[in-house]
Amino acid sequence: MNYREFVEKTCSPTGRDLVNVGLGLCGEAGEVADLIKKALYKDRPVDHDKLLLELGDIVWYTELACILLGTSVEELQALNMQKLRARYNMQEGI
Repeated sequence: MNYREFVEKTCSPTGRDLVNVGLGLCGEAGEVADLIKKALYKDRPVDHDKLLLELGDIVWYTELACILLGTSVEELQALNMQKLRARYNMQEGI
């Protein structure tokens, strides 16, 4: 089973919409921010294992968004590279 199939199987029927994706990404980004905040202001080291788990949840929601939008993470990455190349005046080979 590839990751896309895994996301399809682990997403509830009622969670197959962009509202779920947007709210889920916000929630997970908040958890990432909270881990970093605790490291900065509570004098704790960043818990790398927890951070990786939360980033994995962000990847899950991103994959779900791609499914719903009829695209792939690879296409999303290519579009992001194109946008950033234009922003930073980078040539295609960079």
